[in-house]
Amino acid sequence: MVLLLSLAGIIVLGLLLASTRYIPNNRVGIIEKFYSPKGSVTSGLIALQGEAGFQPQVLRGGWHFLFVLQYWIHIMPLVTIPQGKIGYVFARDGAPLSSTQVLAANSTAHDFQDVAAFLKNGGQKGPQRLILREGTYAINLAQFVVITEDRRYYLSLDPGEMEMFERMAHLIAEREGFSPLVIKDADDLVGVATVHDGPSLPPEEIIAPSVGDDPNEPSTYHNNFQDPDKFLLAHGKRGRQLHVLVEGTYYINRLFATVEMIPKTTIEVGTVGVVVSYTGGVGLDLSGTDYNHGEMVDKGYRGVWSTPLLPGKYAFNTYAGKVIIVPTTNIILKWIRNEAGFHKFDENLTEVSLITKDAFEPTLPLSVVIHIDYRKAPLVIQRFGDIKRLVEQTLDPMVAAYFKNIGQTRTLIELIQDRSVIQQQSSVDMKARFGHYNIELEEVLIGTPGSPEGDHQIEIILNQLRSRQVAEEQVETYNRQQKASMKERELREAESRAKQQTMLTESEISINVQSNQGKADLARAEQQALQIRTLSEAEAQKTRILAEGDAHRIKSIADADAERAARVGIAQAVAIEEQVAAYGGPQYQLVQQVMERFAQAIELSKVDVVPKISMGGASGNMLESLMGVLLSEKLTNLMPIAEPGVKTEEGQRNEAMKKQFKDDILSRLQKPEPDNSENQ
Repeated sequence: MVLLLSLAGIIVLGLLLASTRYIPNNRVGIIEKFYSPKGSVTSGLIALQGEAGFQPQVLRGGWHFLFVLQYWIHIMPLVTIPQGKIGYVFARDGAPLSSTQVLAANSTAHDFQDVAAFLKNGGQKGPQRLILREGTYAINLAQFVVITEDRRYYLSLDPGEMEMFERMAHLIAEREGFSPLVIKDADDLVGVATVHDGPSLPPEEIIAPSVGDDPNEPSTYHNNFQDPDKFLLAHGKRGRQLHVLVEGTYYINRLFATVEMIPKTTIEVGTVGVVVSYTGGVGLDLSGTDYNHGEMVDKGYRGVWSTPLLPGKYAFNTYAGKVIIVPTTNIILKWIRNEAGFHKFDENLTEVSLITKDAFEPTLPLSVVIHIDYRKAPLVIQRFGDIKRLVEQTLDPMVAAYFKNIGQTRTLIELIQDRSVIQQQSSVDMKARFGHYNIELEEVLIGTPGSPEGDHQIEIILNQLRSRQVAEEQVETYNRQQKASMKERELREAESRAKQQTMLTESEISINVQSNQGKADLARAEQQALQIRTLSEAEAQKTRILAEGDAHRIKSIADADAERAARVGIAQAVAIEEQVAAYGGPQYQLVQQVMERFAQAIELSKVDVVPKISMGGASGNMLESLMGVLLSEKLTNLMPIAEPGVKTEEGQRNEAMKKQFKDDILSRLQKPEPDNSENQ
């Protein structure tokens, strides 16, 4: 009994120990119930009512007691989604998918961590529309399978499941679904989404129309296909979508929608884009009643849009329509073989074959310059489809027919000679024809007609014309040479005359120069004579004034001297009278003075004492002889001699003294002697 009790105790203790489980904090425990009074699960995999089977809740880190004979705990790792990656979820239990569904709806599942809420709120089994973003999740891996790029999180229930989950992972990897979609602005790309779930398109639609993606309407805002359930609630359809994705990062379930990158539509400067829409409703025709070549509609409707796209970049879905580039600059169309313009619209055009009035068959090269108004570009596209078709199917036959008609009215020579007239007239005539097709004709340019291949008749005619023209030119050349010879002779004569004329001109100029030089010399001489005369007159005037001044001065001096001499004479006379009285008479006094003067003169002039002149006369008067000596040239030579014709101041003074002395002597000699009989 004791042994049995001990054995029972050991068994109970072992069961208790076995029923106590520790779950690490980086793990979760999935509970599997072996039996329950409520029985087993009748449908599905998860026991929501406590039945035997996998329980919806999970055990987190810590110690847990669950009776080992009733519960088994599967310890599984936490689900970790790396940064910048996406995890996909597969539900093993839930409501079945409808016939139109590919992915399970999970609008109430949130993060798949509450299995009971998922199943009670209508969560569906199978691959889920909702994805897991980066983070760590405590997920019941008996109910959900989580597939990431590097790992598969699930509790294995069937060995065959592994193959299914790997196929699913491989499909996601092919679609690059484990990473978010990143559209870079530098790539100039847009994303065209193709939805793989939801109702199908009607037979007449090829592109799913845009559905509500307005942030102001949360009930329909699917956030650029990132919320599949809201997209489908907004009546979104499966298939390629009209709505495109532009630059940004998008976390899109690649099992729900795949994205194809296409380039943006670029409308270069000088062009417009005419949109031909493949989708949309039936719009009102805007082309007018006079235009019966098709309909044009507003933007968003099916057909040709009446408003073209102006230069710029557009996020245009090229699966939903086509943009036809129409040049708005001048277009040059060349009807020349193996030559084409920039746009290649004329690469299939060749020269126009003509038949002239004189039965020649030349080929005519042409160049036509046209312009398309950007507002009329939709009309042109609606009518012709594209510009190249317009050129080849309409403009080519029209232009060829016009010039064929012109060629039949002119000979080959006239066709060549009247090229300018034909070119100008054709520009006027065809302008209205081009305008009928909504095209503006700018100019028509005509080349030189040529021969068709293998025909040389035109070259022969042209050679003959050239020879004829050369002959005419030679005749003209000879005529002009003759005229040139005559002109040359005239030129030589003119040059000879010009040379003689040059000599004549030089001589006349020399005469004029000499005449002018003589006049200049005469004028200079007259000016010098006038100058000399003026200077002479001035000098004479100066001399006269100086002479008058000197004369006046001399006269004043002479008057003064005379006055002095008179006074001295008077004084001397008085003295002489006294002396005479003393000498016994005037004769003795005179003899005394003469002798004194004579002695002074001999002393000053150093005259020989022995006189060289004998004095004597008939009367033998001694006094008269002395007077003769005194009045002779000898006495004059005793005075200072001045230059001939020039009277110095001293000479004038001596002359005056001499004259005064002579007069004084004569006056005394002629004066009657006083009667001194009483004194005698």
